Amino acid sequence: MSAQIKNGTILLAEPFMLDPNFKRSTVLVVEHNPEGSLGFIMNRRVNMRVDALAKEFPEFDAPVYFGGPVGTDTVHYLHRKGDLLEGSDEVMEGIFWGGNYEKLRFLIDQKLITPYDIRFFVGYSGWSDSQLQEELEGGSWVTARMDPNYLFKSDPEKLWSQVMENKGDTFSVIASMREEPSYN
Repeated sequence: MSAQIKNGTILLAEPFMLDPNFKRSTVLVVEHNPEGSLGFIMNRRVNMRVDALAKEFPEFDAPVYFGGPVGTDTVHYLHRKGDLLEGSDEVMEGIFWGGNYEKLRFLIDQKLITPYDIRFFVGYSGWSDSQLQEELEGGSWVTARMDPNYLFKSDPEKLWSQVMENKGDTFSVIASMREEPSYN
């Protein structure tokens, strides 16, 4: 069965994925085209604030997330202020990626963007042209529909289970499975 991937699709790691980068991860695909796919893990918070990570950044009590194992020397941001932040790419209705960095700093300094409006990521998740489709066909990922509340309002530690539960049917059972197979 071939899943249709597009910008705004969620990838849920199958329950017993062994890759530590993606174990129980919830990835938002922000770019999908014939050359490949790019996304950010939404539920891997790191113990760091963005104002400690980025140079000359205004004081801003926003957490940082591990976006994926590629380009871990880069910082990316997803937000809901595309109307204010020039250069943002609309991922889907209600979610934007990137934008003018200087304007971002200004909007944060002016309190026009709050920690509830934006998520910062170190690194990203990336797949070559057919790699993601092969992983889907191999059963590594389950796809789901994105809701902006998953990114901006959900508890990251419970996000994987929440999205699985919201898929219903068999996925509700999967959502309640513990991480260690011997306990199931």
